[in-house]
Formats: sequence, structure tokens, C-alpha cells
Amino acid sequence: MARASGATRWWRSVRGRTTLGATLIVAVVLVVGAISFSAVLTSSVHGASQQAAEQRLEELGDRDGGPGGPGAGGRDIESLDDEFVQILGPDGTVRAASEDAREALGATPLPVDDDAQTMTIDGEPMLVVSDDLEGDQTLVLAVSVEDDTETLATVSTLLAVAVPLVVLLVAATTWLVTGRALRPVTRIRQEVDGITAERLHQRLAVPDSADEVAALASTMNGMLDRLDAAATAQRRFVSDASHELRSPLATIRQHAELAQAHPGVTSIGELAEVVSEEGIRLQGIVESLLLLARLDEGVTPHDEPVDLDDVALGEVRRLRAAGLEVDGSGIAAARVSGDPRLLGQLLRNLADNAARHARGRIAIGVTPADRHVFVTIEDDGDGVPAAERERIFERFVRLDEARSRDAGGSGLGLAIAQGIAAAEGGTVIVDGSRWGGARFVVTLPLAS
Repeated sequence: MARASGATRWWRSVRGRTTLGATLIVAVVLVVGAISFSAVLTSSVHGASQQAAEQRLEELGDRDGGPGGPGAGGRDIESLDDEFVQILGPDGTVRAASEDAREALGATPLPVDDDAQTMTIDGEPMLVVSDDLEGDQTLVLAVSVEDDTETLATVSTLLAVAVPLVVLLVAATTWLVTGRALRPVTRIRQEVDGITAERLHQRLAVPDSADEVAALASTMNGMLDRLDAAATAQRRFVSDASHELRSPLATIRQHAELAQAHPGVTSIGELAEVVSEEGIRLQGIVESLLLLARLDEGVTPHDEPVDLDDVALGEVRRLRAAGLEVDGSGIAAARVSGDPRLLGQLLRNLADNAARHARGRIAIGVTPADRHVFVTIEDDGDGVPAAERERIFERFVRLDEARSRDAGGSGLGLAIAQGIAAAEGGTVIVDGSRWGGARFVVTLPLAS
């Protein structure tokens, strides 16, 4: 219930933040758009009204040689109906006026200006324009803009109502769409929350939508596959390590109990020899496990110049001292950058593996080529079957269990060799030798 409640809170939080963010963005865009539209519309309507007024003023000025001219005497102006028109003299007094202008303004002259002006006449908004006539007279026209004002007010009202409604519609739509989009993600979160270390075998249901949510589910399943494989390998490793450590401890305990129960059968010297041999075996296993743990943690090797041919020649001398026939004629000079101790451990593990399985011949070679150096260690033993050439590098794997135990092998040498090669930026593989045995090939980058 707590997990479900946590998932629900997350879902609602993400849904709310997404809806709020989208709504705010849309609201800002709509408000800015409405203000801009209103400003453009107002300018356009006022410009059209002013242009119409100026055209009418020009028509009146051109009628019969000009109102108020010698032949007209302002009679045309006085006969106009439903228009506010005045002719002003040089002193600004009204010389002639239309009937509506006389009734509304009397002898009060309309304002004269080069630019159009807006004023209220008889409770109605009017646009006033003027033009000069002959004889220093001025023709003034006032045009009603009440329809323009009502139109602009109607548009403003519609925008004031429409913008909030659109914002609410966007908020509701975003809330619904976000909820529908996040519902599969919430389901995935709930399923992942229910997967514990004991239930790593479970997998998420991948929807048929073929979208990002399906890709997320597939990616999560891939991650669970890797975690399951790692957990299985870890359990197997712990089991194998426990078995390896238990074997020498059991041997020591058996000999100690036998010496304790039958002092005359097992001497102190024999017991000490067994304890020493098994203690050395225990120490080797523990040191190998610690080295593998360091390699798993991504230990950074020391970056020092290492003459790989010297390391290989050292292994040749060591194996020859043990009475083995070793061919070192294929060793050429090659220098790499890395940890001298780890690289020595790498070649020693492979050399010891060859010594355990060889019938009589071993060859070690070092060959630089291009930007890499190839180290080969081969023997004339039984070789490694092709089907086992990947598995042989796994920990505690022995293809010949009995012989490996008798020879003191723990099944960790090749795993350590592969880990060291990877840590040094190289690889190690196994194939067939020229004598039918096994040939291990280590590839490392040359020192720059």
C-alpha cells in the first residue's frame, strides 16, 4: 500500500507540474496574442475611419469650386444633413455650419489641428479633421466613430471571455492527455518497485504501442536480465569460492582430528606438512579472490613502461628450471605501458596453465605488429574444445576437474588473466596450437 501510495503521489505530482507548465505557457501566449491583436485591430479601425473622414473632407472642399467660395457662400454646407461640418473664418469664428453642427454646437467652433482629433460631441465620440480653403478659411468635419468604439469593445469582450476559456480547455486537455500518457509509466514504476533481489526473474509487460514507453519497458527488462545474470553469477561465485575454501580447511581438520584421536598414527611432522600445503593453497585462493575483487572494482593499473619480452623470458627460465622444454625463440622486443606486477601475473597464470596441461613442449612468443603486441603461450596437451573456449575463462571452471585439483589449480587463473588483460586495455583468447594443444593469445597496446 505504501508503494502504491508513493507511486500515486509521484504520478499526481508529475501530472500536476506538466499541466501547470503547459497551461502557463498557453496562457502567456494567448494573453500576448490577444493584446497584440487588439492593438493591431484598434490601429486598423481608427486608420480606416480617419481615411474615410479625410476623403469626405476633400469631397466637401472640391464641391462647386469649394464650399464657402465665391459661388457657394457656404449654402452647400448649411444644406448638409446628418453631418457635422463648419467653415471657420481667419479669426476662428464659425462662418457657416451644417444643421446638425448648429444644433449641437451653436457658435462653438470645432478644434482645428493638422492631425485628426477625437472628442465627444453631444455624448457621441467624434473624429475631427480639418482642411484649409481659399480666403484663409478652414473647413472642419466631425465624423462619428461610435460604431468603431462598439466594435472594438465587442472584440475586447470576446477576447476577455475566450482567452480564459481556451486556457481552461488546454488545462483540462493537458491533464487528461498527461494522465493517459503517464499511466503506463506509473504501472512500470509499480512493477519495478515490486521486484526485489529474490524476484529478479520477473519481467515487465511491454505494451504494444511501439512508442517511448514500450522502449522504456524493453530497456528495463534488459537491465533486469543483466542484474539477474550478475546476481546468478555472484551466487555461483560465492558457492564455488565456499567450496574451494572448504576443501583445504576440511583436509586440515581431518588430519588434526586424526592426530588428536590417534597420536601414534599421525606424527607432528606429517600434520605440519599437511597444514603447510593446505595453508599455501588457502593463501593462493584468497589472494586470487582479492585480485579478482580489485579487478571487478575497476582498479586503475599503474602506467609504467614494461618490457614485455623481459617478462616473457623470465617465464621461460622459470619453466625450464622446473624441467620443462620451453621454446622462447619467438620472443621479440616489445614495450607496453601498464602495471608490471599485473602483467607478470598475467603471463605467469598462462604459463602455469600450459605447464599443467603440456605433455612435454611449451612455446612462448612476443610479436609486435602495428600498434599492438601479441603474446602467445602454447602447449602440446589435449587442447580446449571449441565449445568450451568461452567458458574456460569463467571463475572456478575446470575442464579436467581431478587433474586441476591434483596440480593445485583453483580454477581462477584464467579468469584473473582475462581480468588483467581487460584492465590493461587488451584481450586474451584461446585457440588450437601447432601441436594440437591450446594456444593462448594476449593482445595489448604498445607503449606510445
